[in-house]
Amino acid sequence: MFENIMQLPWVQLIIVVVAGFLIGLEVKTYSINRSHTKEIGSVRTFTFLALVSYIFAKLNIYLYMVGYIGLILHMSLYYYFKLQSGRSGILLFLFTTIVYSFGLIIVKFNVWFLLVVFVLLVFVSNLNKTLEDFYTKFDENEVETFAKLLLLSGVILPLLPHKNIAPFIPVSYFKVWLAVVVVSIFSYVGYFLKRYIFKEAGYLLTGILGGIYSSTATTIVLAKKASSGETPYVFVASIVVATALMYFRLLGITYAFNLEIAKILTLPFLILGVVTFAISIFIYKYKKYKNDESDIQNSQSNPLELSTAFLFAFLFVTMAIITHFVLKNYGDMGLNILSFIVGFTDIDPFVLSILSAKFNVTTQAAATAILIATGSNNLLKALYSYVFAKNVAGKISALILFLLGIVTISLGFIL
Repeated sequence: MFENIMQLPWVQLIIVVVAGFLIGLEVKTYSINRSHTKEIGSVRTFTFLALVSYIFAKLNIYLYMVGYIGLILHMSLYYYFKLQSGRSGILLFLFTTIVYSFGLIIVKFNVWFLLVVFVLLVFVSNLNKTLEDFYTKFDENEVETFAKLLLLSGVILPLLPHKNIAPFIPVSYFKVWLAVVVVSIFSYVGYFLKRYIFKEAGYLLTGILGGIYSSTATTIVLAKKASSGETPYVFVASIVVATALMYFRLLGITYAFNLEIAKILTLPFLILGVVTFAISIFIYKYKKYKNDESDIQNSQSNPLELSTAFLFAFLFVTMAIITHFVLKNYGDMGLNILSFIVGFTDIDPFVLSILSAKFNVTTQAAATAILIATGSNNLLKALYSYVFAKNVAGKISALILFLLGIVTISLGFIL
């Protein structure tokens, strides 16, 4: 019944005219708010334009096209003289041509499609203020960054083959790029939260968000900041909590790539993560401190630079080749030694090569290698804390991270 009413010509005519009238009001409001000089057309002009468009569309499509050509010529001439006066805004021109299409839209489609077009026009007319607010809060390069993320995940990834790259590289192009995408997403989430959502956060929250991004980089930044000697326990807690988030982050990556290995690592990583987090909170509340901590300046670069992505892909393939060579010639013991050495670098490419490539190794041995690499990475962060802080905060952080490293490596051999 309702659909039949919407098909009546007089009902469609009223809807088109009302839509044209409301768009005219919107354009007038926009011009006033933007302090524009008087523009061609008024509310009545847009109302009449919508009326003519419906009548012409109902009578004859050729008559409608003649009216459209006439409108384009008229608006082109107006825009030419507008440019001569030093103004270049083309929004009114575009709005006018779209309002003229209202009649044809409701004739050829239905009233619901017209309503969608109407809503979009209102949205676009108010978009400029929204964009201005957006650019005051966000770096305009973030739009480019988001486009890069779409490029990495939505465009490149589906096009890559699933066949292994070579006999000595037991991983496909698809798996390599999937690793890049997953790590980039994890890193970007931490980066975005730290920079835009919690940019006024204190050191503890900085450690939490930094742990999602990179616990090693966060440890270095916090340790350097701790060298001032102020609020040492706050810095200890912040450095330790970054490592707690590292455990959860690695567990999430493991689940994304290899469910069998993830099941083995779930209990040790959860225990280590929860215990480390609890230690951090205990230290944070252990000693009262002045409520004057300021945020760390965000000096970290955007993690989605394409050069970084390509470097990560190169390191991923390199680690896959090295791991394949070590396993083929030295077996599980060679893999464990390699895991320990890799922990003193960026462990993500190694962990992902273990998770993604089809090595001749058991899931138990793979889980052990990941735990050893994680533990040795904690030893590296302990060294960073001690060297860069050079005070009580650095010594306590180094001790805790060293013990965590030993415990993590030990769990790898106990499993």
